[in-house]
Amino acid sequence: MSKEKTATELLKDKLLSDRRNGAVKSGTEVEKAFDYCDGYIDFMNACRTERECAAFITAEAEKRGFSPFDKSKKYSAGDRVYFNNRGKSVVLCVFGKKPLSLGAKIVASHIDSPRLDLKPNPLYEDSELAYFKTHYYGGIKKYQWTVMPLALHGVVMNKNGEKVTVRIGDSEGEPRFIITDLLPHLADEQEKRTLADGIKGEELNILIGSLPLKDGEGGDLVKLAIMKILNEKYGIVEDDFMTAELEAVPAYPACDLGFDRSLIGAYGHDDRVCAYPAFTSLFDADAPEYTGIAVLTDKEETGSDGVTGLNSAYLKHFIYDIAEAQGENGRDVIRKCECLSADVNAGFDPVFPSVHDKLNAAYLNKGIVLTKYTGARGKGGTSDANAEFLGKVTKIFNDACVLWQTGELGKVDEGGGGTVAKYLANTGIEVVDVGVPMLCMHAPFEVAAKIDIYSAYKGFKAFFEQK
Repeated sequence: MSKEKTATELLKDKLLSDRRNGAVKSGTEVEKAFDYCDGYIDFMNACRTERECAAFITAEAEKRGFSPFDKSKKYSAGDRVYFNNRGKSVVLCVFGKKPLSLGAKIVASHIDSPRLDLKPNPLYEDSELAYFKTHYYGGIKKYQWTVMPLALHGVVMNKNGEKVTVRIGDSEGEPRFIITDLLPHLADEQEKRTLADGIKGEELNILIGSLPLKDGEGGDLVKLAIMKILNEKYGIVEDDFMTAELEAVPAYPACDLGFDRSLIGAYGHDDRVCAYPAFTSLFDADAPEYTGIAVLTDKEETGSDGVTGLNSAYLKHFIYDIAEAQGENGRDVIRKCECLSADVNAGFDPVFPSVHDKLNAAYLNKGIVLTKYTGARGKGGTSDANAEFLGKVTKIFNDACVLWQTGELGKVDEGGGGTVAKYLANTGIEVVDVGVPMLCMHAPFEVAAKIDIYSAYKGFKAFFEQK
């Protein structure tokens, strides 16, 4: 028999925020969250790079009735199209019942993650050991990338102009690679370095082999033996590295964490943990009134520059093209567009509490995070969403019973970071950051909660389905 609430308890319910764990607030959703995240784990294990994500998303879209966008065609409500931008970013679009003159609803996330890229001339031999030289991509703690198994993914363009796909180190029975580190017995000088310089960028060299070419003569016989293997397997020669895109990523699968399996540990949560809900929610959106667009973009981790990043014009041009196909003016459409910039935020870590303002931090298992502004210190480098749009988004979430919270990226003077929001805002699109809180951001193994991932899916779907 439930106890009747006191007047004070009723007043608290009416006036104060409810910051309870999502499993307590909506226990019936936990099973749905766990089921949904089974598909997410499969996605994470299939897609380790932005190229693999783009290929996966395009293939899944085609299974669900999406076709390549053709600007010469006329499209009607319910039609589904996609634009694949150079195999590294994807735009999905479902045309709504309302005219495009009223704008589109956009969810934008990124599918690139911090990693190690091979240099243009990566292969060398030293002391009869063969290595690849790397250049790290995005913001990393360099010491975290040593002494763990690595896989190699990417493409090589050979001299015949053929693209060769490389993926080695993930599957059972395949070799893996490693970046070595000093044993503690000989690390006295290394341990005098600052943590940031404990491992330097030029020390992130990947060990790839140690056997010299049998019956060979002269120097670099280990390097030559490795090149012989690569030539036999992929048909490439050393000069082909100069035009290749090869990425070293952690060689372990995404998995459940904790005795209760409430968490997922994986490489690349940032930002595929938002990308997966973005495209699956558009797949599942029920006959949307407004045109829905999911953007899965590249290059966010390095500032969104380049032809596949959102600091380029590809999304703006896509919106212009679909507007023109419906007889609308592209600039007028963009002015009416609204967007959720779907990117992760830092979850509060009680082991390192000093970097957070606990009243304004995001917490695991309390739902999707609305981040009004990112940037650094005095809000430098952010779009800072307005109150009117925040009020609209939170009403959509509340009406759909979506778990949500607000959060900042650490204390005011502690550091900061950015998302694609400012690039969308610069085109005239109304935008706010909304994403999943996580621990260990930018580490080779990051942590997110299943309840929060499912909340992202529910929130994005409600945003696409708004009336």
